[in-house]
Amino acid sequence: MRFRVRGPTGQSIITLNDDATVGDLNRSITKETSLSAFEIKIGYPPKLLDLDNLSIARPLSDQGVKLNGEQLLVTSRETTQTNSSDHDPRQTDSASTARQSKSHPQAGSSKQIGAMKNAAGSSSSNFSFGDLGSASSAAKDTKSSTSTASKTAPAANLSLSRKSNANTLNDPPEIVLPDQGGTLVLRIMPDDNSCLFRAIASAIMPGLDTMNELRSVVAQTVQANSDVYSKAVLDNKDPDDYCRWIQTEDAWGGQIELNIISNHFDIEICSIDVQTLRIDRYNEGRPKRCIVVYSGIHYDTIALSPFDAPPEFDQKMFDTTNEVILGSAVELCQMLKGKGYYTDTAAFKIRCKQCGAICVGEMGATEHASKTGHYSFDEGP
Repeated sequence: MRFRVRGPTGQSIITLNDDATVGDLNRSITKETSLSAFEIKIGYPPKLLDLDNLSIARPLSDQGVKLNGEQLLVTSRETTQTNSSDHDPRQTDSASTARQSKSHPQAGSSKQIGAMKNAAGSSSSNFSFGDLGSASSAAKDTKSSTSTASKTAPAANLSLSRKSNANTLNDPPEIVLPDQGGTLVLRIMPDDNSCLFRAIASAIMPGLDTMNELRSVVAQTVQANSDVYSKAVLDNKDPDDYCRWIQTEDAWGGQIELNIISNHFDIEICSIDVQTLRIDRYNEGRPKRCIVVYSGIHYDTIALSPFDAPPEFDQKMFDTTNEVILGSAVELCQMLKGKGYYTDTAAFKIRCKQCGAICVGEMGATEHASKTGHYSFDEGP
């Protein structure tokens, strides 16, 4: 199993055997975070993972704990207990009622790597470039007197250009569905920082350029529900700062945005991860759904194209009872996977545009940015 741990000093990827125990998990987290007493939250919005009531020697899987592809938010238990005395109990109640989804991190393209995550990032294959921004701000803030100051400084934007996948663009896969009256296709979104917003907007408001409107919906929802969208949920970003950030053209969208938009429009959004073929459902159970495809640092849209009709006649909203469409969408993603249409964000190579250095994955890019102050990257060879 492979999962991401986000602690007080940063984040890391942990890999454990499938039969790992609670004790193995505790030791791994202590090693990565240097915390001996800690609290773990999992999923989105973060929900407490109480290990105290579990057998320390039994495998996690035997006790109903599934960590593969998850993100764990780890905080010091001392800090948690200190802050609990002035904690508003309504915040916990509100957070617990929010729709819990485990999905993708932020994604864009000529990607501006800012302070947000995703995602759930989001998962073993999902990676957030958000923390690279934090790393760059820490590198720039050399005059800061404390590590806390550098961590809370506004994140600088790192850019990541997505490598072209000509194999897919020139010969996109499709699945003919005679019973559905058309062909299931992937509609590829432009490589800008609004790919997620474009993917969803093309389904719910086709023909309209509504990127700014969707960003505004997200910002207004966060501002109106600060008890749910707290600083902890927003990756240590102050809600007011987040609201300003998400409305800029450089801000990516991810699991937070998927959750908010699906609830706002009262639809189910299914997000299929190309690398793992996992389906993450937001606002599950609504009558209508749209389907987006997550390929590591980018989002596209699934469409049913009527036979011999131009793209403007695409159908991108489907009945949730239509499992043929969803199953075929997964099959289409399997074809995309075979064509290499995804980015393995934990192991992919990133080339620094400023010096040509090759970094491997999230940690490599973070370290390079911190040491050199170089913030512009593209996918390497």
